[in-house]
Amino acid sequence: MRIYLIQHGMSLPEAEDPEKSLSLEGKKQTQNTAEFLKSKKIKVDFIWHSPKKRAVQTAQIISEKISYLEIQERSDMNPLDPVDKFTEEMESLNRDIVLVGHLPFLQKLSSLLLSGSEENDYLSFKNSGVFCLEYTDKWRVAWAMIPDLL
Repeated sequence: MRIYLIQHGMSLPEAEDPEKSLSLEGKKQTQNTAEFLKSKKIKVDFIWHSPKKRAVQTAQIISEKISYLEIQERSDMNPLDPVDKFTEEMESLNRDIVLVGHLPFLQKLSSLLLSGSEENDYLSFKNSGVFCLEYTDKWRVAWAMIPDLL
């Protein structure tokens, strides 16, 4: 089982766009990330994203490049939502999933999976970056990619 944790692309300032849509740079970086995932032949069962516009747009760009069965907006992936029940659902499915979301949600989720505590910040997320976590006997970081490397 693999999960791909993706922080949404860079967004416009709230003063400029109250919905905080992706900026031009955010769209470009997310497209580069999507192309990278396509080149690695990433295939997942689900793409889950938060209902916030920047996450919806990021997920849409990713979905145009990778193979998936279902894309789903999740009301439980907002920045401050709890992660404990979320991890239980994800692990019970035992499927490969792309998660497009926000901080601190992704930070807490990754910390809980890797260490058993939401409080340990092991990963440094970047907009449009990807952390691939893999579960065999426990969760491990399989690889990471940040847009600056592309």
